[in-house]
Amino acid sequence: MITVGCAGFPVPATRYFKEFSFVEVQETHLSLPGRGTIRRWRREAPDGFRFALLGPRNVGQEGFRVGKVTETALESIEGVADSLSARTAVFVAPAEFNDTKTNKAVLLEFLVDVRKRFDTVVFEPCEGWDLDDCDSLAEEADAVVARDPLVQGLSKRHVAYYRLHGPAGHKSRYEDPAIERLSEIAADAGHETATYVFTNVDMFADAKRFKKALKGLYDG
Repeated sequence: MITVGCAGFPVPATRYFKEFSFVEVQETHLSLPGRGTIRRWRREAPDGFRFALLGPRNVGQEGFRVGKVTETALESIEGVADSLSARTAVFVAPAEFNDTKTNKAVLLEFLVDVRKRFDTVVFEPCEGWDLDDCDSLAEEADAVVARDPLVQGLSKRHVAYYRLHGPAGHKSRYEDPAIERLSEIAADAGHETATYVFTNVDMFADAKRFKKALKGLYDG
């Protein structure tokens, strides 16, 4: 099963809900969405719509160390998760969280802890990590490592989570050949489930084109 969505709502939620069945909520990274916003999302979202939550930034700033700051941050998003029936949490490593033996040990402890709270826990390493080694570490915690399939190749895991940041950074868009290549990669990947999240400035249009390209392959 392939799921496609965006990092946040790039268009009004009512319009977004008509196109996609998944969103990665970004508000939980810096603060929390208001109660009114959460109620509105629940009311407007169609049946079967799934929410994922981007983990609090200060968790990464703490180096993913289990402690008071991390615990408080996780408890804060657990409330949002309960309200939205969100069972996926995504944590992005800051640039200074290097691929070291100490950081790997800390990360494993963190992922094991968070996995008790969410059905799916996704970790996106910063530049410099060996993704296959990171995959092996995450597998110990039954977690998932995010990657960009166009740049970093496919995950070997049966459950995959891909984040697409733009071919030349956040402000860039994917041209048609890249979308076509991505759809071919996705169709041939063979995962049990795979989630593709566009995070670039043209995420809404790019994700729609990706969905269309996938449909064309399967229809063909």
